[in-house]
Amino acid sequence: MTNTEKEPRGRVLIVDDEKVILDLTGIILKNRGYQVFTALSAQEGLSTIEVERPELVLLDYMMPNMDGLTALKEIKRLYPDTYVIMFTGKGSEEIAVELMKAGASDYILKPFNNQDLVERIESVLKLRGIELQNKALLSERERLLAEIADWNRELEARVQEKSEALSRAQAEVVQSEKLASLGYLSAGMAHEIRNPLNSIALFVQLIKGGLDEPERQEYVEKILKEVDRIDNILGKLLDASKRPRFEISEVRMDRILEHTLEAFTPQLRQKRIKVVRDFRNIPPAIKADPMEIEQIFTNLFLNSIHVMPEDGTLTVELDQDQDYIKLRVSDTGPGIPPENLPNIFDPFFTTNSRGTGLGLSVVLRIVKTYRGKIEVEKSDPSGTTFAVRLPLNAPR
Repeated sequence: MTNTEKEPRGRVLIVDDEKVILDLTGIILKNRGYQVFTALSAQEGLSTIEVERPELVLLDYMMPNMDGLTALKEIKRLYPDTYVIMFTGKGSEEIAVELMKAGASDYILKPFNNQDLVERIESVLKLRGIELQNKALLSERERLLAEIADWNRELEARVQEKSEALSRAQAEVVQSEKLASLGYLSAGMAHEIRNPLNSIALFVQLIKGGLDEPERQEYVEKILKEVDRIDNILGKLLDASKRPRFEISEVRMDRILEHTLEAFTPQLRQKRIKVVRDFRNIPPAIKADPMEIEQIFTNLFLNSIHVMPEDGTLTVELDQDQDYIKLRVSDTGPGIPPENLPNIFDPFFTTNSRGTGLGLSVVLRIVKTYRGKIEVEKSDPSGTTFAVRLPLNAPR
């Protein structure tokens, strides 16, 4: 831009049906450095605004076809950033109020003073600049507030997610400590109880050899039977707390499931329980101890069959994804009360509806051995679902 060329002070449209007014006003504004457009009718003025988008319109109140008030309302509806000063030959207060309510920034009575016209225009353009800047700042404020709200929601979601992950990790640590404590307790109990138990069994055998009365012989048999039962309980306690001797081989989950379900046929028939098999994807064989895998299914089936009424349904789902074998065991027995769910895998924990004993503790110990996960996926009055995930590449 050369020294003789200056950037216009603003773009102004003059709309008036009197050409003399157009020419006179146009000369005044051009001399003051404004870029000026003119229109002889409201319709022509609206078309010019659409193309040129002036900052300010000088609009005559009295015009044929479309009057100034109607044109003013249309301009403010379509082009709210275009400000309007009305020309009017009627100086009544009612008209002034009506014009200002319709959106006019100012009004000038005809005939007008040139200096007064210029000052009014400068004042309105200055006001426009301030209001548009405030509008932009408010818009930016709303955008920033919305962005901050989004950040807060995202932060809250992350905190919630991390808190839940921490709670799960803490629960797993507590569970691991419980299993470890059970291991120490079991070893001590086995040593302390089995020694006197063996002595009791030995003395009872000696007593049995010297008894002739059938009734007393029967008493001795009952004592020996109870001794064996205590010994079996101690064995189960040790199995729940530590991994026994194991043998790794290729294990097919579907075959172990079928074999375990077949073993429960008498109980299922007795209670008329229907078994639904939903083998969606048969996973490949994994390296595992088949006896341990069978223990998982055995204890889950026992837990479900024990609580189900007659004519219930036991559903077994088998599936896989890229990394895990997924198993679900669902029953139609009474659900687990919510307050009991955190303790369901604790050794010897029981509820009125479900006696878990050591069964679920054994399942938890085995699943964790293979770096898998088990959880109560659903539990309500319609039934309970246990979900187990075992890695396809289970640890050897």
